[in-house]
Amino acid sequence: MSEPSFSSLGLSSESQSFIARAGYHVPTPIQARAIPPALAGKDVIGCAATGTGKTAAFVLPLVERLAGKQGTRALVLAPTRELATQIDEHAARFGAARGVRTALVIGGVSIGPQQLALHSRPQLVIATPGRLIDHLESRNVSFRDIELLVLDEADRMLDMGFKPQLTRILAAVPRDRQTLLFSATMAGEVADFARTHLRNPTRVEVSRSGTTSERAEQRVYRISQAEKPSLLLALLAEDDLSTLIFTRTKHRTDKLARMLERAGHRVSRLHSNRSQNQRQLALEGFKEGKFRVLVATDIAARGIDVAEIGHVVNFDLPHVPEDYVHRIGRTARMAASGKASSFCGPEETGLLRDIERLMRKPVPQAEVPLASPVFQSEMSSAAARMADPGPRQAGHGVSGRPAGQLPGRHARSHPRRDRPDTRTGGPEPRGAVLFSGSPRRRR
Repeated sequence: MSEPSFSSLGLSSESQSFIARAGYHVPTPIQARAIPPALAGKDVIGCAATGTGKTAAFVLPLVERLAGKQGTRALVLAPTRELATQIDEHAARFGAARGVRTALVIGGVSIGPQQLALHSRPQLVIATPGRLIDHLESRNVSFRDIELLVLDEADRMLDMGFKPQLTRILAAVPRDRQTLLFSATMAGEVADFARTHLRNPTRVEVSRSGTTSERAEQRVYRISQAEKPSLLLALLAEDDLSTLIFTRTKHRTDKLARMLERAGHRVSRLHSNRSQNQRQLALEGFKEGKFRVLVATDIAARGIDVAEIGHVVNFDLPHVPEDYVHRIGRTARMAASGKASSFCGPEETGLLRDIERLMRKPVPQAEVPLASPVFQSEMSSAAARMADPGPRQAGHGVSGRPAGQLPGRHARSHPRRDRPDTRTGGPEPRGAVLFSGSPRRRR
């Protein structure tokens, strides 16, 4: 059987010419199987691992169908600002030559420019659900002429609680439309949603739901919470690969980033409490190599389009096993290879078991390099890093009093110190223990 080519998918000669100039020669499996039915006007469910070219699998048919038309005819919904921005970049790149204009509608930025963009009636609107609802309520946009609707990372949108917003948006678009639904996983709620809102869809599944990239070298380290920071520093010392690190909470992201900065690493961080400008600068700096390490919550599991992330580290295992698939998908994208390391504390064993059940195979267990001189060195110096006063006078805390001394008349231990820290899900660490406690599972 001959290898598929873009010329065999039904794309116009204009699109094929631009694709060739952009340096694309052979479609990925999801592109080869999803583009023809999408061009034919059929509803499509596309299921493939992250990093396999899903964005182009729906952007190319959109541009092809919208070329030469006037008014807002297509809508793409994505769960995060980063993913929406990535889609907009692809659509602008492929659509400019065909006269297809786009409008990006996301939160965290001024709403005024978005109003102007929507009033100009671009053919394609790319949006996150929450901000799009704001524009619908303000009557800045009308979707009465929508012909094409794309739901990207549908499982993540539902998991993030966007179902009420999706229901409102779907009520605002014509029922007689073409719908494309793409996701790396097809959990029960996504399947139910697809049955309700798609009509006789063509199902395109190039890998089983829950399948991670075969080129990602996966390994899990069974260690305590206290050993995680030192093991991370030891792994970072082994090579100079760009590294994306996932943590459980925003608070832990900030703490880990500060620790890595004190250890001499170039670090950026990404979570929902950062402004849109800060998030964009963090991503751009990571893409351009200004930062070797990006520490992030699961907001970065989807929407980071970085060609070569050499190493993904799950500092904390995710509560939702499907998120592991998306995290691992950030490395070994397309034809590249990469490493994926996971740290599993005793209290995270259940999370690891859920991940392995989803993938239908165990994650290979790696030996903790306890005998490694680098690891031993990091363990012995972790306390010094945690106590590093930074720019303050050595030996003094934030307010200038001796480190470890609490405010008040007496410098004594405080009974509240060992109470759980609700921001991290565990007790506040002491000394070399940067992070501790059990991850709280989502109910």
